[in-house]
Amino acid sequence: MSTLSETVKKSLAASVDSADARTAPYRHWILRDVLPQGVYKTLKEMPFPVADLAGVSGTREAHNADRIYFSGENLEKFENARATAEAFQDPETVTHIAEVFGAPLDDTYVRIEYAQDADGFWLKPHTDIGVKMFTMLIYMSDDPRHSDLGTDIYADENTHAGRSPFEPNSALIFVPAKNTWHGFEKRPIHGVRRSLIVNYVTNEWRAREQLAFPQQPVAAKAA
Repeated sequence: MSTLSETVKKSLAASVDSADARTAPYRHWILRDVLPQGVYKTLKEMPFPVADLAGVSGTREAHNADRIYFSGENLEKFENARATAEAFQDPETVTHIAEVFGAPLDDTYVRIEYAQDADGFWLKPHTDIGVKMFTMLIYMSDDPRHSDLGTDIYADENTHAGRSPFEPNSALIFVPAKNTWHGFEKRPIHGVRRSLIVNYVTNEWRAREQLAFPQQPVAAKAA
């Protein structure tokens, strides 16, 4: 693991230790200062093109061809992307996340999507599919106009219950279950709403090219 990866790992661990746990409408957590400032600033300014929605939204799958991941060539080209992926792959990180959030992570794989949402984007209320064992949404914007662009949280498919704070370098975490309804109500987006969508997924995940280390399942650190 590189020195930069270790720095990301330490920042992530400190953020997890100070997680703000919330119980309604389902158990979720708010984290702050997730990434080291230098890594955060570099990641939020990465030179990826922003996809044209062409008037189509509601699911991320609607634009699968344009989605960006910390995998393959992107890990070779971008040091900060690789350091972030390595930090989530690290056994100590895996153990820490599993213990704090109760997520079953052994033998899962790291999947990190670099999401860039433009005006017109929305997501219908949904629960994450069963092959996702952990979800973390890291918000990457310093634009004050984005303060109301957090993830919408629902008590059920039709009942809006709240919205996560969209603060720079903060995150929303939940362990996917049948009741973890979330989405994004359509509202104006000035510029680009950037976030990292971090998942640990099971070996049943078919799109292996999306995985940071498709040949290396994570493992908790032995006691």
